[in-house]
Amino acid sequence: MDKERVKKLVRELIIEIGEDPTREGLKDTPQRIANMYEEIFCGYDSDSELSVQFSEDSDVVVARNIQFYSMCEHHMLPFFGKIHIAYSPNGRVFGISKLVRLVEKHSKRLQIQERLTKNIADELFAQGVKGVVVLADAEHLCMKMRGVRNDATLTSSAYRGIYENKEEKENIMTMIRPRISSTII
Repeated sequence: MDKERVKKLVRELIIEIGEDPTREGLKDTPQRIANMYEEIFCGYDSDSELSVQFSEDSDVVVARNIQFYSMCEHHMLPFFGKIHIAYSPNGRVFGISKLVRLVEKHSKRLQIQERLTKNIADELFAQGVKGVVVLADAEHLCMKMRGVRNDATLTSSAYRGIYENKEEKENIMTMIRPRISSTII
């Protein structure tokens, strides 16, 4: 990302909305936004490190309540919540930090929640596991502060491998769902 160009564009945006980019509260805003964009959009250049695995087997591994923040590609407003991942290893397991990094890799991009959920499931399934379930629960500021102005939350899911089977899907969902906290964040 070209931070100098971002700074110039933000300065122009400040002018376009009718503000003075030289006033005290705004003079450093272009730099702050360029720094923030570098951080919140780092998913384009990150690696989830899923290649690091440990020889171990288990019937199922569940990681609940992985907190994430992302930016809606339609309005460039935040959406945020929790992602829950379940997978059936095939002789090798991932460290929990790798699952968090996988979520961060895909969430720190301009995104929609449905694609975020699908991309996480696809990348994990591509590592040779028997099955994957990814569930995402999120609040969207593009719905809360503009447009319909509603407090609705969105849940999206993706099932791969053995969890595409109806019976397996029901079994894993009973394992994931009862333990998800009632508060999104």
